[in-house]
Amino acid sequence: MAVRMSDAYDVVVIGSGTGGYSCALRAAQLGKRVAIVERDERLGGTCLLRGCIPTKALLQSAAVMDTVNRSEEWGIKASGEPDWTQVQAFETKIVDKLVSGLTGLVKARTIDVIRGSAALLRDGMVDVEGRGLDAQEVVIATGSKPRLLPGLEVSKRVITSDEALWYPEIPTSAVIIGAGAIGLEFASFYRSMGADVTVVEALPRIAPLEDEDLSKEIARAFRKRGIAAHAGASVTGVNDAGDHVEVSFEAGGKAQAVTADVCLVAVGRGPVTEGLGLDETGVELDRGFVKVDGQLQTTAPHIWALGDVAATPLQLAHVSFTEGYAVAERIAGLPVPEIDYTQIPRVTYCSPEIASVGITEAQAVEGGHDVEVERFNFQGIGKANILGEGGLVKIVAAKDGGPVLGVHMVGPHVTDLVSEMMLAVAWEAVPAEVAALIHPHPTLSEGVGEAFLALAGKPLHGA
Repeated sequence: MAVRMSDAYDVVVIGSGTGGYSCALRAAQLGKRVAIVERDERLGGTCLLRGCIPTKALLQSAAVMDTVNRSEEWGIKASGEPDWTQVQAFETKIVDKLVSGLTGLVKARTIDVIRGSAALLRDGMVDVEGRGLDAQEVVIATGSKPRLLPGLEVSKRVITSDEALWYPEIPTSAVIIGAGAIGLEFASFYRSMGADVTVVEALPRIAPLEDEDLSKEIARAFRKRGIAAHAGASVTGVNDAGDHVEVSFEAGGKAQAVTADVCLVAVGRGPVTEGLGLDETGVELDRGFVKVDGQLQTTAPHIWALGDVAATPLQLAHVSFTEGYAVAERIAGLPVPEIDYTQIPRVTYCSPEIASVGITEAQAVEGGHDVEVERFNFQGIGKANILGEGGLVKIVAAKDGGPVLGVHMVGPHVTDLVSEMMLAVAWEAVPAEVAALIHPHPTLSEGVGEAFLALAGKPLHGA
């Protein structure tokens, strides 16, 4: 394949999602000649076009709806109803604005954007629908896509998160299969918009990857909101009947069935690797994901993988950003330590929110730690009472004043509070050190401060 001089690059990044574009932007900043290959019409990947950003726009509309519905608690008489057309218009506006900003950044860094589907060839060659690119380094950042249960296909009433974002109407009822982050967020959104919601989770508890106390707290909160959640449930059938969908499942040894407008399948996301020609270059897979080492190098020289497509522990946009920067800097010859994934915050934007960092109590015990645990209810501080919300802060620390191992929270705006806790975990702070920090009053951050005061043996508003 003949290659023009203009098609020779230091770095070719396949995919323009959070991992891909962060890697490309940083590599260009470090003086590399960079190309991004993207088969979508717009830059941004799953997070910007079909994931984090549009879903959080919908959840902001849901939060406004919740506030209106509860307004009399704060002495305000108000009534409202969702305008789905305008909700989606707001969603589109946010996405369009951020896509435009990203496109401008890529142009400003003189990164070439090449449209089409990429396939890896030998000797550093990348084929983009007949156009050959000569790359010193190739970065696979093709992301992920929603998984479906075996035998299921997307239809009018059986959907994934992709279809839910632009569904033609707000369903009056929904069954959600899967109680991870995506399932919990859509359950929360649909309920805020007035739908009857049922959640079905195969694992023994909802939010199954979180600390067990957080799972219990979010289950209680969902029950209070009128969301029916069935954990330890096995789906036995999903039938799109045309004007409704029927979902059958077994839970607690009992067969059950639910009828709804839609069934949203949120059982995880799988890697996008089809058509990449990985076999041609010796890139190995691990459970379908691209196998990488601690440096994010694949099993083939000069080929890297990052983000959702890589076999790393967390599928999160901020993980992709971190990996993208790391790969770009390693390509440029800078020393970059391996990522400690336990120090990365995990956030879920349901109502109430979930946020955590570090290891759970169970993981700490399994790892041989002697631990001390402190739990603090948000209702013990003024700001949470003003907001009319409760929740939990749970701290797991090594016994006898040892370092903080994990912080786990359910409650209002905890996704904004977890960054401070990331520092505590990453810097191996001890509870007495965090307890000495002053948190402004009245704020939700006091909930964190109060929990550490208690763990340090000097509680203020707790027993």
